[in-house]
Amino acid sequence: MTQETRQPASLNRRRFLQIIAVAGAGASCWKLGLLGTSKPLQVARRSQPIMGTVLNFTIYGPDRDACEEAISNTIAKMELLESHLSRHMKNSELARLNRVGKINNPSSHILNVFSMAGDIYNRSSGAFDITMLPLLKMHESIRGKNDHPDQKKFTTAKGLVNFDRLHVAKEKIHFTKEGMAVSLDGIAKGYIVDQGITILKNHGFNNVYLEAGGDLMVSGKKDASSPWRIGLRPPRTGKYQKPVILELSNKAVATSGDYMQAFTEDMLHHHIIHPKNGFSPVELASCTITAPNVALADSLSTAVMVLGKDGGFDLIESMKDCEAYVVDKKLNHASTTGFFV
Repeated sequence: MTQETRQPASLNRRRFLQIIAVAGAGASCWKLGLLGTSKPLQVARRSQPIMGTVLNFTIYGPDRDACEEAISNTIAKMELLESHLSRHMKNSELARLNRVGKINNPSSHILNVFSMAGDIYNRSSGAFDITMLPLLKMHESIRGKNDHPDQKKFTTAKGLVNFDRLHVAKEKIHFTKEGMAVSLDGIAKGYIVDQGITILKNHGFNNVYLEAGGDLMVSGKKDASSPWRIGLRPPRTGKYQKPVILELSNKAVATSGDYMQAFTEDMLHHHIIHPKNGFSPVELASCTITAPNVALADSLSTAVMVLGKDGGFDLIESMKDCEAYVVDKKLNHASTTGFFV
């Protein structure tokens, strides 16, 4: 079942997920030897560019230096992950795959992300497809021109989109058709945030906030008994309404929207492309997903944008511990049953 209203939505861009209250998180720092201290909790916050966006950390602990050290260690390891998964870094694994059509002995991280992507591809009946890059680049090349592509170029690019033509094995990943290319923009950032949370937990910090360009994870609680509070702002400017507030613990949140990388002013054409027809889906303005991890939330938000409300909600309700909140282009909004629970 779903809940549905016809009030204006309360979302913004992928960056539109904003913490309403991030202060007051306690970190259990026993691995850092911090138990037993009577000092008040110290906060450490930091922002760091990564994967074309910005990482934002907020963690608390009895010792400020220990918090800062944990953040530094986490950033270093997350940057290493970027060197495997970013299509924009010339020497990354993914860039090499796109350049030559294969990589031998792929890392466990790229295998993990490809495996996750394949699972969502199958569950969404192809709505989420990481081989969309040739089609995306073609649309980007005519940005602002009402998205009327040259028919020959369009047909060629569309013919290169098919996850089933991507062969993934421990020994080698390769394309089975020349000209194919992969973008992990809809899942890799979430995966890196998930790994960052794991690193912080391994350092003993269990109550943290980690966000990258609006894809975020809140771990633990903001104090001894209260969950984190996340505010969602509208997807259209000039449509003022109080933010929708989520109260979450140990939950990931990610949003996709037509306004994040719009190719035309009317936002009918944007970076989310339907693999079957080759154009942007026309129903939804935005979709927010809550899920057990950020990679899953990230990929599902894209899939639901493509599928629309009805098909998207069918997908989400088949996924354990996942919920969705969508806003259509008329700013009607709807949610799956458990989104606000």
